[in-house]
Amino acid sequence: MKQFYIKQKVFSLSGKFTVKDQQEEDIFFIEGSFMKIPKTFSIMNTAREEVALITKKVFSFLPKFFVEVNGREVLTIKKEFSFLKARYTIDAAGIEVQGNWWDMNFQVYQHGKVIGQVSKEWFTWGDSYKVQVLQEEMETLMIALVVAIDCVKADEAAAASSVSPG
Repeated sequence: MKQFYIKQKVFSLSGKFTVKDQQEEDIFFIEGSFMKIPKTFSIMNTAREEVALITKKVFSFLPKFFVEVNGREVLTIKKEFSFLKARYTIDAAGIEVQGNWWDMNFQVYQHGKVIGQVSKEWFTWGDSYKVQVLQEEMETLMIALVVAIDCVKADEAAAASSVSPG
């Protein structure tokens, strides 16, 4: 099992950040394109090769985010129409998220088997998400999923703050 740490609310600070391992070494590098359309987040390995890409769909009635890992679209996060509160769903072949993913406390299953877990952690260097990956080949997918969910949350917060009471 491997553990990674992603600083909480990374998107509010800048378009670039890193994912660290237990030794606080940089393992993944994430770069966002805030001023470009469509908005994307590229996840690169230590050799700076892109291993995953998150893209916000433009001109969609409700927000939708696509996640590609190694050039293949693996999951979609989309907002569902709801009158009471924001509801999002994650569509992915064989991938299921159980728990409270809005509060970043959940488990990820593939075909009914746990492949990873995400939880909030408090460290001396700030609030972080701890990402535990049980299967090494699922590392990139797990990191991409957490970055995508954080991106959805940042997007929702930005949309909520832009609505003026009237």
